[in-house]
Amino acid sequence: MRYAYYPGCSAESTARDMHQSTQAVARALGIDLQEPKGWTCCGATAGHQTDRLLAVSLPAANLTKVQDMKLDMLVNCAACYSRMKVANHEISAHPEIRKGVREALDRDYDGSVKVRHLLEVLLEDVGLEAIANACKRSLNGLKVACYYGCLLVRPPEILKFDDPENPTSLDGIVKAMGGQSLEWPCKVECCGSGLSLSRTGVVLQLTSSILDMACRAGADCIAVSCPMCQVNLDLRQQDINKQTGKNYHLPIVYITQLLGLCLGISSGELGFNKLMVPASNVLEKVAANSHE
Repeated sequence: MRYAYYPGCSAESTARDMHQSTQAVARALGIDLQEPKGWTCCGATAGHQTDRLLAVSLPAANLTKVQDMKLDMLVNCAACYSRMKVANHEISAHPEIRKGVREALDRDYDGSVKVRHLLEVLLEDVGLEAIANACKRSLNGLKVACYYGCLLVRPPEILKFDDPENPTSLDGIVKAMGGQSLEWPCKVECCGSGLSLSRTGVVLQLTSSILDMACRAGADCIAVSCPMCQVNLDLRQQDINKQTGKNYHLPIVYITQLLGLCLGISSGELGFNKLMVPASNVLEKVAANSHE
């Protein structure tokens, strides 16, 4: 299994733990990740609100590099995944956009590179049975609230990935690792990360609501697959506690970190030390039930 792995800008900054754990899990499962040379920002910023052609050209510049590699593109950032899929759709559906991209990049691109999220690869190419068989440790009933956020499953007509209202991809992987995937109503609620700088008060309300519902559901942690969601839910807890008097202390972990633990990879290699809210409860539960 070989893929062109697009790490995205946050992989070397705020989402190093996602990047580390993705690479570690890939190695353990025999997934060959080839990083495109000279990849650039996909434009997962406010750019797509101000310039439609720029918003398509930025991801297209990376898609052409992957096209030359003759591989599927694998992405583990929901924001990057969304921008790549939207670019393909725009180029395929609108000849004038394709023409503008051709002029911007000085080459034609037809929107044909297959863009896949890591979850798709784990479910479709590796398979839940193979994942379960590869696990050296179990989550042993760890109560996990799986959080998908806005960008991983929406808009459904473009992303065509999982159910937009009640997705189950993360849940299936958690169950394959021996965890308990919780039923809760905030799976696809927005955490407000796009408003982190401009409307902090709104963001605190949104994140507080998600954290509150996860705690009410009895979650030991929230599992995510988006660096924007992870940072927002992880970092905001201290501010929420100060402003509201609440006492949130809920670990926000990447699904690749949980999977890595079960595959026998060390917490250090998976970047657990980079979490703002320590996941000591997760580490203790998995270590206590190791069957290596």
